[in-house]
This record gives sequence, structure tokens and C-alpha cells, in this order.
Amino acid sequence: MYEAVHAHPDGEATVARHAATAARYGYDGIVVRTRDALPPAGEGGEPPDEAAALREEYGVDVVDAVEVDADDPTSASGAVGNYRSERTVVCLVGGDDALNRFAVEEPRVDVLARPMAGGDINHVLAKAARDNGVHVEFDFGPVLRATGGERVRALADLRKLREVVGHYDAPYVVSANPRSHLGLRAPRELVAVGEAVGFDAEAVREGLRAWSEIADRNRERRSEEFIEPGVRLGRYEEDG
Repeated sequence: MYEAVHAHPDGEATVARHAATAARYGYDGIVVRTRDALPPAGEGGEPPDEAAALREEYGVDVVDAVEVDADDPTSASGAVGNYRSERTVVCLVGGDDALNRFAVEEPRVDVLARPMAGGDINHVLAKAARDNGVHVEFDFGPVLRATGGERVRALADLRKLREVVGHYDAPYVVSANPRSHLGLRAPRELVAVGEAVGFDAEAVREGLRAWSEIADRNRERRSEEFIEPGVRLGRYEEDG
């Protein structure tokens, strides 16, 4: 299972501190959403040297990513196009309904992040996410960190999102969206939050594993041997 984190300078902790904490909590890897926190992967999809060193030290996979936070679909399209060939995982923050729609209709986007933060997801967008393979993020952060009415609204948003995404079988990821290593939560804690909004435990774990599945798929696509899904360059043995 993986968690997707914000690291310095966008977050409050270094990539190394996130990696160390994630390892202690039992994660297999982290996806670093902050573009300036980690160099991009190599042209063949191999992790950057810093990520390889952290894996050697802490035993966790460290994935380079970017989280695009744009004002409108036009600027989002340009940013996604710029980063798609550079970053292993591309996320887009859904600030409003127009950005949510753009994200789920754009196969170059891996994850629609925080779709309920100023926007909404309906059945049309859920079906588009399913058809285009765009993962919708269940952001458990507000439930973990907010109090009072804000926490109640966050729970209601997660319940609604779960119902729509689940009904149309759209792909999804789960995250606490931590900006500090202190915001990281162990998988069992996220399972408990998920159960409070109607997830079963395995569904939450699937959402945490989905980050690694996205990274593995995109790394394979960037490898020199990849031609198209199911087709790779390589030697083969002839019968006989």
C-alpha cells in the first residue's frame, strides 16, 4: 500500500522524513505530489537517484509525481501536457465543476485530487472517470484534521462520493493527503475512517494499493521495451 504526500517546499517535511515515517507505518511506498521535491524519473521510467537511495535506506518505493493546481481547464490542459512525459504520476486538483469535468475526460490525468473541495461529482463524471481510467481521490484528510461542522461536511462529502463512484465502478485512490510526516496515518487508521463513511476495509486497502498500480503501469509504459499494452520488445525463443 502507498500514500501520496506533499513534501518540502510545498509541504512541511522532506521526502526523506515522509519515507522514514511511511516505512514505520507499514507502507510499501509513497507518491511525492510536490514537483520540486523530487527529480523526475529517467526516460525509461527508472526512479531518480534520490528515490533509489531512499528505497535502499528505508525499504519504501518513492514515486515522482506532480499535482497540477490550475485556475481553469485551459491552463490545466497545458500543464498536464507539459508534465505527462516528465512525471510518473500526474494528479489534477479539482477546484470546481469545470476542472472536475476536464480531469475525468482527460486520459492523460492519472488522479483527480480533492474533487469535492469546491466542486462535485455526479453520475456523468463518474462514468467518464471509469471510461477514461482516471482515478478519483477519496481525501480522508479533512475528516482526520477538521473539527465540528467542517468535519461533518467532510464526512457527508465522502459518503456522497463513495456512493457515486461505487455505483459506476470508477477507479479510485485513498489518501490522508498529508503535508507533513505528522499527518501520515497508518493504513489501519484510514480503514477506520473509511468504515465510518460506508467503505469496507478491503475497499480502503484497494484505494491505497491503487497508487502503486498507477506508478507500475506508467513506469512500464515509459520503459524502452514497451510498445503498447501487452506488447513489449524483447528476445523470444523459437520452437524447435
